[in-house]
Amino acid sequence: MTSPRLRSDAAANRDRIVEVARAAFGDNGLDVPMSEIARRAGVGVATLYRRFPTREALVAEAFTEEMTICAGLLDRALADPDPWRAFSRVIVEVCAMQARDQGFSAAFVAALPHAVEFAALRERTERGLAELVRRAQESGDLRSDFDVADIALVLQANRGIRLATPDATAAASHRFVAYLLQSFRAGVARPLPPPVPVPFEAAMR
Repeated sequence: MTSPRLRSDAAANRDRIVEVARAAFGDNGLDVPMSEIARRAGVGVATLYRRFPTREALVAEAFTEEMTICAGLLDRALADPDPWRAFSRVIVEVCAMQARDQGFSAAFVAALPHAVEFAALRERTERGLAELVRRAQESGDLRSDFDVADIALVLQANRGIRLATPDATAAASHRFVAYLLQSFRAGVARPLPPPVPVPFEAAMR
């Protein structure tokens, strides 16, 4: 029979692996070697693979919290009666999350065959964004020539902001997004060239 002490040690190892993986993926993307994650967590590679048999399983567990935050953000936006506030809040918060965490952006679009919740969340997010755009345009707040594919352009540009410190990156991203949102408002803006079909996968990867 497994002793309480052994069960406690196993749980502590698992929590430490997840914490280290989240930080490593966030800083360096999803290509960090599993052996490096095991080394940083202070466990053997065999121990890591007993807890997480595949990289996909570890990625899914590492970003469970971020997935929940993303889903909650979209739900709150779709429930907001103010179309412009809902649209702009999503742009601001998604870009802030992307600026803070490269790993989650990559995980969100990566092919994770054993983590179907990621695929479901991605599809749900794209449908929700299209609905937010439609509402903001119908209310007259968002320029009529804005296309949902333009959100991918925003993410493509935002992911290129990488400064010396996380705080500097976050501040620069916030200012950049504020400029963009002003240009998205309906009113005196001049017509745009045709929209460019940039895939969300390319934008966030």
